[in-house]
Amino acid sequence: MSDPQEQQRQFGIMSEIPGEVRGLARTRCPLCTELFLAPKILPCLHTFCMACLEQLEPFSVLGFQAEDSDSTSDGSWLQDHHQPLLSVLCPVCDTEVDLPPGGINDLTTDHLAMNEVLLETLQAQGPGMLCDLCVDGEAVKHCPTCKANLCHFCCQAHRRQKKTASHAVVDLEDLKGYSRTEKSILCPSHPSEDLTLFCEQCEQPVCRDCVVGEHRHHPYAFTANVIHKHGDSMRDLLKSTHLHVDTLEGALRHIEGVSSAICSRVEAVAGEIRTFADGYIRAIEEHRDRLLKQLQDLKVQKETLLHLQKAQLEQLLMDMRTGVEFTERLLTSGSDLEILITKGEVASRLRKLNKVDYSIHPGVEDGIQFSPHEKAGQCCGYEVFGTILNKAVDPAKCVLQGEDLHSARQKQLASFTLLCNDASGEQMGRGGEPIRVMIIHKDKKDCIIKPSVCDKRDGTYHISYIPEELGTYTVCICVKGQHVQGSPFTLTVKNKFRKHQGVFHCCTFCSSGGQKAARCACGGTMPGGYQGCGHGHKGHPGCPHWSCCGRAIENSECSAVPPGENLQRSLLKTVAL
Repeated sequence: MSDPQEQQRQFGIMSEIPGEVRGLARTRCPLCTELFLAPKILPCLHTFCMACLEQLEPFSVLGFQAEDSDSTSDGSWLQDHHQPLLSVLCPVCDTEVDLPPGGINDLTTDHLAMNEVLLETLQAQGPGMLCDLCVDGEAVKHCPTCKANLCHFCCQAHRRQKKTASHAVVDLEDLKGYSRTEKSILCPSHPSEDLTLFCEQCEQPVCRDCVVGEHRHHPYAFTANVIHKHGDSMRDLLKSTHLHVDTLEGALRHIEGVSSAICSRVEAVAGEIRTFADGYIRAIEEHRDRLLKQLQDLKVQKETLLHLQKAQLEQLLMDMRTGVEFTERLLTSGSDLEILITKGEVASRLRKLNKVDYSIHPGVEDGIQFSPHEKAGQCCGYEVFGTILNKAVDPAKCVLQGEDLHSARQKQLASFTLLCNDASGEQMGRGGEPIRVMIIHKDKKDCIIKPSVCDKRDGTYHISYIPEELGTYTVCICVKGQHVQGSPFTLTVKNKFRKHQGVFHCCTFCSSGGQKAARCACGGTMPGGYQGCGHGHKGHPGCPHWSCCGRAIENSECSAVPPGENLQRSLLKTVAL
């Protein structure tokens, strides 16, 4: 027996590794979960059985590959002369990968996976492998030179042949427990030849028949002579890829760290939220209890005032009934002398009772409301909302203010203000009341002005409108469905405000610089042929006035009738001067 290390070198066995380290995932197809059978490598470097890959549905058609075929069989020209270039989705990584023109069959065979399947089959309990030569008997021997597994019959024939008689054959049992055992890799174009050469131009392993055939003009070398160059190239690529792997692993660790930090932060923030919510709930509950107590106190206060008012009215009613009954009995049953004797006291009492000031309306109202959106200050360090409103608007006490209440100008913005008060005449101090405003033409019922109501949130409401037509309108303003004080009222829409076209002067003589042709609408004249007015002369109003209409108020509307051509020229002359 030779040295075991020498056997490992001769038989191509690289190193011995523990069996539990070998993962089944390297020897089993991810799709069928069985041992690889004719394993093929996708461009994404995932391996599957060829039969499993053939069952995949094409993901997309990338184009068509022309074929050198002279076939004239039935079918379309496209089918005869072109075959589709397909892509599939890798079942493991979901990457879209392009298939070679020949389809699944042209994918690279994963010989490393086949070697691992061989080792696992050797180590497995049960039926062994078949002979590589006869493919019939069970393999019991292995020829490291031919890299073939042999049955007893083929092993004897192997030893008798002159070409293979010198090959050392070992038992398959001796190969168990090792990480690698090699089988010969045959040329796909020449199945009887081993791939022992490498075509430098095509960069692929070839056999002896290939270099005298389709690769005859290509430079080639033995695989043992080029493995160092190509191995070093792959190692360089592997080294740079390792850098990316390290970077990606670091990025993933960082992401995991951030994810863990997020989880920790989420837990911390969740605790803060729970603490805040618990405190807020306590604040709301305390505010609720405070509001309910305030409401109960308000109820007691109102009931006390009503009880006092009721007692006063009952006492007054009893006094008046006493006076009425006594007086009626006196007038009905008393003699004249008795009436005259008691007249003074009775009259004095009745006058006093008639002068008593009392109200027939309850001293307090039931206008208790809850406003959930109003700020109620701080409670337990939290801002809370919701207040009890004791005031109620009284439409009869509401007041309208503004210059545009009863008059407005056509097509000009007009506005007025509504002040909402309670029954005591005090301003409400808050908004939110339902205000309804209607402005309807008296003669044209279909002419309705649409006003705009702006709630100032302090008990006042700004109402604005733009009348389009002249005439008289009826304005109705209601709060809670009731007319306010002064509603309805009349609104008169006048012509658009007319600006003065002349000058506001003391006299025509001064404003025109002494021109005789200049005139003034006041009608004044001066001797010497002057057609305009002058101080102290006939027709002068005795005060500054407008030359266009004669009005003596500077900030006023022009009341002049549209002038004629000649008058307009003279007035314009005065204005220009």
